[in-house]
Amino acid sequence: MVYKELLNNSLAEQLLELSIKSGAEAAEVYQSKSLSRPVFFEANRLKQLESSQSEGTALRLWRNGCPGLAVAYGPVEPQVLVERALGLSQLNQPEALELNSDSKPSYPDLGEDVPIEKLVEWGKEAIAIIRDAYPDVICTADWECDVETTRLVNTKGLDCHYTDTTLSCYVDAEWVRGDDLLNVSDGQTERGNLQPEKVAHQILQRLAWAKENVTPPNGRVPVLFTSKAADMLWGTVQAALNGKRVLEGASPWAERIGKPVISPITVYQDPHAGPYSCPFDDEGTPTQSLVFIQDGVLQHFYCDRTTGCQLSIASTGNGFRPGLGSYPTPGLFNFLIQPGTESLQQLIHHLDDGLIVDQMLGGNGGISGDFSINVDLGYRVQKGHVIGRVKDTMVAGNVYTALKQLVKLGDDADWNGSCYTPSLLVDGLSSTSKQN
Repeated sequence: MVYKELLNNSLAEQLLELSIKSGAEAAEVYQSKSLSRPVFFEANRLKQLESSQSEGTALRLWRNGCPGLAVAYGPVEPQVLVERALGLSQLNQPEALELNSDSKPSYPDLGEDVPIEKLVEWGKEAIAIIRDAYPDVICTADWECDVETTRLVNTKGLDCHYTDTTLSCYVDAEWVRGDDLLNVSDGQTERGNLQPEKVAHQILQRLAWAKENVTPPNGRVPVLFTSKAADMLWGTVQAALNGKRVLEGASPWAERIGKPVISPITVYQDPHAGPYSCPFDDEGTPTQSLVFIQDGVLQHFYCDRTTGCQLSIASTGNGFRPGLGSYPTPGLFNFLIQPGTESLQQLIHHLDDGLIVDQMLGGNGGISGDFSINVDLGYRVQKGHVIGRVKDTMVAGNVYTALKQLVKLGDDADWNGSCYTPSLLVDGLSSTSKQN
């Protein structure tokens, strides 16, 4: 429904025609329309059902080589939007015109719609599984179906579009034990189907590990990041692989193509993998399979059309808008780490005395790689067994160093946002605690 409404609307063609008539040499229109249907649970019960729809239009044009970008949400008055973009172009410097041309590819729709009744059923099932084992736990949850249509049209003949239907859930379990408050959360993002039983059992495992509070280890210890926490490390890797950071000289890997940069791990993107796959980027370039790191050796950076031109390579299909009112810049649609062969339980058995980090407070280390995180939910392991939950603990280190000291990768890869990562065990991170 969302898809057909957008394609039957002639707004994009009107904006292109008006732009050229008003003196622009070229123009593009980016349209996004979405329908969201979330189901909310609070205090273990269904609280409310919602339905929200949004629509945005971005017009980018060039007059005398200078770009102007104007954005409107909801109904659009074409002439007003064109005049706004032309006015903004007068404030910018000329730039090289980078537009895809003469292409009208046909892309299939992605994902399947799910009725509200199914979302409610999944939510009730997950909460029932958790509370059957822990009756004192209070659950909050959000189960959602999002349908989004994207269309990109320009004056060089490009016209591409697709509709993406995505399912997601988030479940938070709150366990109050006297003065001790514990929050364990987990979720999923998929197309076509969600697995409430899997989400519930992942939460139950964490609750079981957290029955006892124990003293954390102190000093340099091995740390096991679960798949839910491991993307903190990969955020730095994504920044180092960004072609724009390479041009700026900010990436420490700028001169490392063909050389080892981390342990023998393979890192890649796949336009057909998982719920974050997409057929083209926000410049209309088809997305492509690309291996960034092969067995630890750096192979490629990712870039948009402008950055690729400056690096003397073609766009990798990674030109994305951080927001509707932003220009395309190098970005990732998905980021996958090839899993290992051992289960999470087997990785735990490798620890004589160490930490499991499952939830944290604080962001990644950025391009520098240095990080210091507060462990929101973590556990101590001794002699291969989880002995309890640790509190008031910080873990610090450097991402680049940690990934060179990586000991093992798990076989439990899962999506954490658009990062598909297994759990991973690294050596020699610094652990400090108020209790030591």
